[in-house]
Amino acid sequence: MAEERKKPYIERKHYLNELISFKDDQIIKVITGIRRGGKSTLLFDIYADWLLENGVSEEQIIKVDLEPMEAKPLYNPDSLYKHITGKLLTGKMNYVFIDEVQNCEGFEHVVDSLYIKKNVDIYVTGSNARMLSGELATLISGRYVEIEVLPLSFKEFVEGTKKADETLAQKYTQYIRFGAFPKVAEYKNDSKKINTYLDALYNTIFKKDIVDRNKITNVPTFEAVMRFVLANIGSPISSKSISDYLMSQKKNVYPKTVDDFLKSLVESFMAYKAERYDIKGKEILKSLGKYYVTDLGLRNYLLGFQEMDSGHVLENIIYFELLRRGYKVFVGKVASREVDFIAENEKGVEYYQVTANMRDEKTRERELEPLNAIKDHFPKFIITLDEYALSNSTYNGIIVINAIDFLLGNY
Repeated sequence: MAEERKKPYIERKHYLNELISFKDDQIIKVITGIRRGGKSTLLFDIYADWLLENGVSEEQIIKVDLEPMEAKPLYNPDSLYKHITGKLLTGKMNYVFIDEVQNCEGFEHVVDSLYIKKNVDIYVTGSNARMLSGELATLISGRYVEIEVLPLSFKEFVEGTKKADETLAQKYTQYIRFGAFPKVAEYKNDSKKINTYLDALYNTIFKKDIVDRNKITNVPTFEAVMRFVLANIGSPISSKSISDYLMSQKKNVYPKTVDDFLKSLVESFMAYKAERYDIKGKEILKSLGKYYVTDLGLRNYLLGFQEMDSGHVLENIIYFELLRRGYKVFVGKVASREVDFIAENEKGVEYYQVTANMRDEKTRERELEPLNAIKDHFPKFIITLDEYALSNSTYNGIIVINAIDFLLGNY
């Protein structure tokens, strides 16, 4: 039996299965997420390889990458449409992949025109959430599905960087220090290469996806807002609290401007906002949401690695793990108490508290108290890095799970 060829990428089975589930459906597949988070590899390599292995010919797969300079002639929608339709095969399904589609002004008309062809299965990627607003949303409303690609999960990171002499604890340290961009994982803890890569990536995201796209002129103030958000992951913040802080630092910025900056940060997928939800009142609150950074490596590149920040770092990781698992995630309020996460899907609701350790009795009581205050019967969990016997036990029906077990899918 021939040895299976080792593939030159980390497999993203979860996202691959999502794409497979929509194959040949007359629906536009819109793949979004932070730049270099793995969208292009998922589509052009992982999914394309799967198609080739399952009876699709190379001629049926039409790949258009709109990121390099050589693609500039295709930034015109008429040219892009002519380029793609000139490659379509008659009598067969054509799989059209367009990477960084937002670089073509008017791309929505190209996508809509291809969508109505019965022999076209269309997939597009983009690095800015705004591509799904405005005219595109109007043109393809109800005719697209969004697949939001995040950097590597901890499980993907472990499976993709296996070394016999490394423990899971060492892997976790690498994960929180260097982050989870697929290319970073390839550099195998070479801190010099990783920092060089993160520097180039940050400058690209910052300039192309935030400053240029949003026509930001007060760049130093925007960067100050961004650094404040990254330094305060997992803490309730508002536009006013950021404005007040920056005013105290002699930076003249008003809440409305801060709010615009925060939207730009979220639209670039560099950070996500978790809205605050009143469990008793059953309503989303307008103030004091929390922000989480999509990649901790970028955060550490900008702010420096802070070992004392373990609780908020773990909270950040669990937030994105819940998103990967298909939950809508809110931060919770029950009376005057805070619940780290309310995770909701079609099956119901789950409540989560996240803490680096539960050895201290006061910490244990603090984490249990908000969950005990919730009077419904949905599942309640505490996720902790503790490895001793307390993990995977219960307190008054509240299940305590070791974080590594949870991240590896063992619970």
